Amino acid sequence: MAEQDRVVTETVSVGSGGDRDLRADLYRPPAPNGCGVLLIHGGGFVQGDRTQLRGYGILLGRLGYTSLACEYRLAPKSKWPAQLDDVHTALRYLHEQAPALGVDPNKIAVSGNSAGGQLSLMAAARRDSPVAAAIAFYAPTDFLGPGARALGAPDAMQFLVGEDASEAVVSTISPVNYVTADFPPTMLLTGNRDDTVDWRDSQVMYQRLTDSGARAELHVFEGAPHAFDAVPAFGRQCAGLMALFLDRHVRDPQPIIVPSLQ
Repeated sequence: MAEQDRVVTETVSVGSGGDRDLRADLYRPPAPNGCGVLLIHGGGFVQGDRTQLRGYGILLGRLGYTSLACEYRLAPKSKWPAQLDDVHTALRYLHEQAPALGVDPNKIAVSGNSAGGQLSLMAAARRDSPVAAAIAFYAPTDFLGPGARALGAPDAMQFLVGEDASEAVVSTISPVNYVTADFPPTMLLTGNRDDTVDWRDSQVMYQRLTDSGARAELHVFEGAPHAFDAVPAFGRQCAGLMALFLDRHVRDPQPIIVPSLQ
């Protein structure tokens, strides 16, 4: 591959979170298509870093998407909403830098994995900065749902929300409670053998979105566990699904036209 055809990566400072400098990895495509994607890592809100999504930054970059993989303050040291605040900081940075990056500010999507998927959906719901579309991999969407309760919620969420982990408080961090008809187009991906986040969280979010009139699609991978896309073959397939979804809803929004069989 010629040098001019490579995705160029650089680390940038996007602002501060508390007393911490927030860094992010910027993935510049060789031929920008005018769209940007904020990539948000997972790790149960207590671990992980921006390098987890390097593969998606490169794969999407080869297709023309400019990506910014961000970081955020982690629990239990930092309580909610520090994590979402830091994601908003990175999203604002991407909007501010959009013209210099060859990105249309109206064509910026968010994508996250696991805890990052929850943050992706919350960023789309709260709209501190405009979000054109959202992608969430095996994301917890209802911290009062059966899957979360089986793992000890709501009390188990004290590490993230603090001592008051009442149902009223925990409900405020559940993306399912922020669905409206004008929610950005959303793609949900999960595996039905996920022992970390119940795959039905994605199903419930999908149902809530479609029932409200929002645009959404759901991909359930048979036999796949949590973080299944770390397997290269699945990662490449998921990148392809992401690109198709972003092409349809962000880069060049248009309905599907099925050719006539006659």
